[in-house]
Amino acid sequence: MGLSIGLVGLPNVGKSTTFNALTKAQNAEAANYPFCTIEPNKAVVPVPDSRLSELAKIVNPEKIQYSTLDFVDIAGLVKGASKGEGLGNKFLSNIRETEVILHIVRCFADDNIVHTEGNIDPLRDVEIIETELILADVEVLQNRIERLKKQAKADKGAKASLEMAQDLVEFLADGNLARNYPQADSDIYEQLNNEVRFLTNKEIMYGANVDEDGLLEDNEYVKVLVKHAQDNNCEIIKLCAKVEEELVGLDEEEAEEFLTELGVKESGLNQIIQKGFDKLGLMSYFTAGVKEVRAWTIKQNSTAPRAAAVIHNDFEKGFIRAEVIAYDDYIECGGESKSKDAGKMRLEGKEYIVENGDVMHFRFNV
Repeated sequence: MGLSIGLVGLPNVGKSTTFNALTKAQNAEAANYPFCTIEPNKAVVPVPDSRLSELAKIVNPEKIQYSTLDFVDIAGLVKGASKGEGLGNKFLSNIRETEVILHIVRCFADDNIVHTEGNIDPLRDVEIIETELILADVEVLQNRIERLKKQAKADKGAKASLEMAQDLVEFLADGNLARNYPQADSDIYEQLNNEVRFLTNKEIMYGANVDEDGLLEDNEYVKVLVKHAQDNNCEIIKLCAKVEEELVGLDEEEAEEFLTELGVKESGLNQIIQKGFDKLGLMSYFTAGVKEVRAWTIKQNSTAPRAAAVIHNDFEKGFIRAEVIAYDDYIECGGESKSKDAGKMRLEGKEYIVENGDVMHFRFNV
């Protein structure tokens, strides 16, 4: 389940509504690119990218293929999840397999929607979930410490890992996230994380679910959540799950008009997808032909051969060179041949680091 974003949140905060809007909205627009719900709680959704439309205006392809992200609606979280309460073990297993956590937090009051904790308190809600994640990390780290104690008797490297693990478990026990550990950039920590896969080391985005009035101006609930996000170096996205549902099925022009009437520039779902893409350290390069204009997803700082491999492994094995046109040059010149005539096409070798938006064609021999 790599490169996926897990949606978490307490009951009645808008998590499932947000997930359903994500899946339904993208499915409604999926005539020209793949979409599938692989499991009841997992969906593959396209990443909005206006650059593909601009390329298509020039190339006039048969179809457009967008980059995609996996979203997982993670259920079963209640107090005590780290001890197996509710569907706790399943919850923790699912979230461990995701790369980024999207934590939906309710930031509006409505007497018709009961909050399981009795009142609206974003920081308390965040603490409930993050406490369960921390407790789960403490448990697996304590198990690792016991093994390290045995290894440390004969292995100096294990002794250093043991010392950090013991320090880290105290850090976690004080209510801190592993991602905020002062030595989180050290090799020893990285090794521990690879072994333990800390839940609280994952990137976190907070989704502040507000009512329509809250879209225009931050209410008191959003303000405290914003501060918490800033203190923990996390992204925050404001959305109204009810509005996102209403956007389902609208075409691009209708959706833009609807959002304009609300005084909003961009839907919350688009922000979630785009920021999630960035949080995963991903970017897109393009291929453009009459059959299709397509975005290919790669890790940032990928070399040309690694970028070629996402099309087919043979492209990497037999890589000779890449024909590259920067996106802006491609659009300005009006296509491949005119870009080539203008001297904007480059031939790049195996060491070339692909830039976001490059329009590429690979030469290979197998």
